[in-house]
Amino acid sequence: MAFPMDNFVHRANLVHLKRVLAETKDDAQRRQIEKLLAEEQAKHPPKRE
Repeated sequence: MAFPMDNFVHRANLVHLKRVLAETKDDAQRRQIEKLLAEEQAKHPPKRE
């Protein structure tokens, strides 16, 4: 179970990384950001219903 602050930080990180990825043109930077985004998404996978 995640704490409310953890969820807030997780969501903020996702928003930030997606925004930076959309703005970044350099391929090496994009790969690094994609890696960070994948790692962040893996921390709290979406719930399946």
